[in-house]
Amino acid sequence: MEFNSNYEADSLKTLTIPFIYEKENFILTFDGKKEFIESKPIAQALDGKWLMAGRVVANAEQRRDTTAPRKTMKFLQNGHFQWIAFNTETMAFSGTGGGAFTSKDGVYMENIEFFSRDASRVGARLGFKYDLKATDWHHTGKSSKGDPLHEIWTKRIP
Repeated sequence: MEFNSNYEADSLKTLTIPFIYEKENFILTFDGKKEFIESKPIAQALDGKWLMAGRVVANAEQRRDTTAPRKTMKFLQNGHFQWIAFNTETMAFSGTGGGAFTSKDGVYMENIEFFSRDASRVGARLGFKYDLKATDWHHTGKSSKGDPLHEIWTKRIP
């Protein structure tokens, strides 16, 4: 694991989660019970794992070291997204948020369904323009606070 919000109490750095495939469904099982079922994926342009790699400020890229212990990662899959901030050295969890998304024809839309740092943002719908440049995803628009932003995310390879 790269983070564990209960690390100080349990010191776990690895975890095994049993799973099975039934027909086209991916199913996580705990104590013999089916806990999570994901059906056939709905592929979209930005599906995958992304690391926050920087921002563009005053037309200049300000890149972040993605090998540093402090990371922000965003998962996009099957019409859902989740971002998570964590530290791989301390195993600390800093925050998360997510919900539903669409990405098509250069437009990325997020519908925030949960946000650990500020529940008042739940229900917000955010729209961005996006552009894929090699392994980078650039998106521009306004943050959940309404501030202009131009973020750079880079594809996480495994």
